[in-house]
Amino acid sequence: MTTARRWAVVGGGLVGAATALRLQAAGFETTLIDRGDARRGASFGNIGHIAAEQCEPMPSPATLKGAAGRLFAFGGPLDFRVRDASLWGPWALRFLAASRPAAVAHGAEVLAHLLDDPVGAWMRLAALAEAPEGLIRATGHTVVWSTPEAARRGLAGWSAARTGGARFRVMEAEELTAYDAVLRQRPAGGIRFSGTGQVSEPQAVRDALLSAFFDKGGRTVHADAAAIRPAADAAEVALSDGTVIDADRVVVAAGAWSERLMAPLGVRVPLIGERGYSVQSAQHDWPDDLPLTVFEDRALAVARFDGGLRASSHVEFGAPSARPDPRKWRSIEAHLRELGVAFSTQPDRWCGPRPTLPDYLPAIGRLNAHPQVHYAFGHQHLGLTTAARTAEIVEQMALGQPAPRWIDALRIERFG
Repeated sequence: MTTARRWAVVGGGLVGAATALRLQAAGFETTLIDRGDARRGASFGNIGHIAAEQCEPMPSPATLKGAAGRLFAFGGPLDFRVRDASLWGPWALRFLAASRPAAVAHGAEVLAHLLDDPVGAWMRLAALAEAPEGLIRATGHTVVWSTPEAARRGLAGWSAARTGGARFRVMEAEELTAYDAVLRQRPAGGIRFSGTGQVSEPQAVRDALLSAFFDKGGRTVHADAAAIRPAADAAEVALSDGTVIDADRVVVAAGAWSERLMAPLGVRVPLIGERGYSVQSAQHDWPDDLPLTVFEDRALAVARFDGGLRASSHVEFGAPSARPDPRKWRSIEAHLRELGVAFSTQPDRWCGPRPTLPDYLPAIGRLNAHPQVHYAFGHQHLGLTTAARTAEIVEQMALGQPAPRWIDALRIERFG
């Protein structure tokens, strides 16, 4: 085993919590530095989907071709904050480069590895955490469409898409009738996925990981990390209150705020805050046996959690800490009313940034210039999906075990 005994993990979202638990369980003295505001990051308000089917790279000619029709100005989910153009402008140029055919093929290959049985990885992590039964649910999900034409186009698209280990079948008419109880109009068509999953609630999962981390002797410090300073064969994390955390190794897992910690280390991190919006209602009539449902022609996902019914949508590029745009919440709520979904008129509204790199692949590895510093961020829409697998990869690195060759493609140095 490596002599680097003391580890510090910066970031208490799902990726950071999973990584801290894995390291502590492996015998390392681990300190988790968590800012303490659970609602701030993407781990809080996401839809709870373990998206094994999302193997199709986002940067692609098809994405570019359909982008204009998906803009928020035209009623779609895609928006760019004008005042943040200096952030997303250079990022968009790199996205264009990642949309070339060779880059798309490379991205698909890496995603296929990363998304190899994410439900299984979560089951392993839940067992390590001795989490309550039902926290991770291999229930699959559905994708439905409101019109026959949308169903025809949608089915053709999914039939041509890479879905990894996830599989789908066309839903039978009687399966679609289950939506009669919750929708004003039955979907015109749909597909049912297997090999995907859902969590009981994202924060319940995070709480279980943090509880297990504490029970295994882990230490949590609620503070904002201001800087990481390599020193000889160790490192220190300077906190905003002036406190310094000494460690042999540091893992940067600060989500959309990771760039500010990496830049002083001489690392170029073209990270953008790709913000999502969600609303949740404790009052609803969505039955427990109706799975997470994607209303694809509305770019809307709906899932029942233990704490209520949540609906999520929108892809908004800009500064991660910018103020939310209330129009996005109103848009989601209007879709719910049009569908006839029973929902509170005053739901819990959330906005948070998905940490996204231009090629839509995460950054997982250790710095060439400063081997004391590891990193795990940039998981875009797949943060919850790949958190458990990411933690396993970091644990392998910490233990000095050989990592699979495809991991090299996730080095942050790929951006120069």
